[in-house]
Amino acid sequence: MTDYRSGFACLVGRPNVGKSSLTNAMAGTKVAITSNRPQTTRHAIRAVISQPAGQLIMVDTPGLHRPRTLLGERLNDLVRTTWAEVDAVGFCLPANQKPGPGDRFIAEQLRGLRRTPVLLIVTKIDLVDKATGAGALAAAHDACVEAGLPVAEVVPVSARTGANVDVVTELFLSQLPVGPQLYPDDVTTDEPEEVLVAELIRESALEGVRDELPHSLAVTVEEMSLRSDRKPEEPLLDVYATIHVERDSQKPIIIGRRGTRLAEIGKTSRRAIEALLGTPVYLNLHVRVAKDWQRDPRQLKRLGF
Repeated sequence: MTDYRSGFACLVGRPNVGKSSLTNAMAGTKVAITSNRPQTTRHAIRAVISQPAGQLIMVDTPGLHRPRTLLGERLNDLVRTTWAEVDAVGFCLPANQKPGPGDRFIAEQLRGLRRTPVLLIVTKIDLVDKATGAGALAAAHDACVEAGLPVAEVVPVSARTGANVDVVTELFLSQLPVGPQLYPDDVTTDEPEEVLVAELIRESALEGVRDELPHSLAVTVEEMSLRSDRKPEEPLLDVYATIHVERDSQKPIIIGRRGTRLAEIGKTSRRAIEALLGTPVYLNLHVRVAKDWQRDPRQLKRLGF
């Protein structure tokens, strides 16, 4: 097929504008964790979307923000590196919020790409009525015009209801170069399983924690292997993971009274891991204090940043 297209695109925007939810909706499966907490996305997660007309590798990036730690600086660097390497960029602004200084800053940054097409995607359109949605589209477009950022398309979308998700996918595919299929049809992400498992545990740990904790949480998988004494038809995957916090006072918050909070994190994340891998899982969680890890280069490296 001579017009088959393949390539990479990424979603960018402030924290919590719906990038991860849209990535999952486009992929038709969960590849990126979601939360209403800021700085949920910390890796450039790639979703592989295969269609008859082409193959789109969509990269979900962390929210671009004003960094307060070395981790924040590295996450911003990751975003900028990603958008400089892809074939198309989706700039996400939420319909339920007016464009602000952060959005205009990102638009000005994207202006420097020049040759890379930018799609303006107004997310969370299901949260507003039609009149407000139309106003959000106009305001988002005006913000880009004011910043001198030309946009190839403007499209409203809802990851929750699925409205225009297919349209967004088709628009991205149309911006990709003609090229061969890059991944087999059954691949939905190229992220290592250990990374996906760690992210699912962190997603569970983020639920219900106090405001000061989300930034301080990190998860590493120490060991993940099939138990050797099990029959092939009755596998059991052993997962040993560590939840890292920054201060001694945060550790009991994660563990909870008599371990109830940690047990709930384990129960929720184990179910998610089993759904992802299709294998029964034994999950062992440990909580460790890594003092001020967000500001320590050596600890950031050890934690995968």
